[in-house]
Amino acid sequence: MGALGQWLEQEGIATTQISLVREHTASIQPPRALWVPFILGRPLGVPGDAAFQRRVLLAALRLLEAASGPVLEDYPEDAPSTSSVEADGFACPVSFGRPVTEDGLSGALQREVAELAPWYDVARSRRRRTTVSLSGLAPAAAAKFIADFISDSATPSFREGLDVALALRLVTQDLKAYYLEAVAAQPGAQVALDASRWFWNDTAAGKAYLDLRESCLRSSDDAVRRFGARSLIPLAVAPRPSGIA
Repeated sequence: MGALGQWLEQEGIATTQISLVREHTASIQPPRALWVPFILGRPLGVPGDAAFQRRVLLAALRLLEAASGPVLEDYPEDAPSTSSVEADGFACPVSFGRPVTEDGLSGALQREVAELAPWYDVARSRRRRTTVSLSGLAPAAAAKFIADFISDSATPSFREGLDVALALRLVTQDLKAYYLEAVAAQPGAQVALDASRWFWNDTAAGKAYLDLRESCLRSSDDAVRRFGARSLIPLAVAPRPSGIA
């Protein structure tokens, strides 16, 4: 939206916007932006509070009084507290309840990675570090490597000199860390066990890891088969397959 605002301003149309991630807005430098300290997905605060939402909108519109920018102001109020019913329980920041379409599991995995990106960016900004760094691949590239290996267990390593078993280990650890760091950025996210259950039970990534294990077990590489049998899926999620020492 910030980039679009700059283009519209060049055409003589004044713009203003509401920002939920201040770091991104400061980097893009749109003509006028109001940063609000609310959770992602709620630029006007909590649902049902019309008076509060009106104050937020008016604050954003008042920025149009500035003749030129960039202008970035901070909204001074916190959002009203949510109800106890709404605040209870672990909640995923993105809804993944859509069916897999013609692009299959690979497409669903890429969509999840893209939809989690804003949350991951927030987590990384807050913590000023990340554990998503072992493979050196971006999350989308890591997801593609996993999907490719599911389709063909003869898929080579993504890096010359790196054996396939280690490549799979690094990529799967990175992608899981990406998901868990992203979901932990949501206000109200609870214990790590809840996030782990969400990953294995409710995401395309969890399904992909189960499929990846089957692909590993079909591999002609002993190290890849051992990785799939022993290291990829926790015992709490699925029992280890028999027949592999």
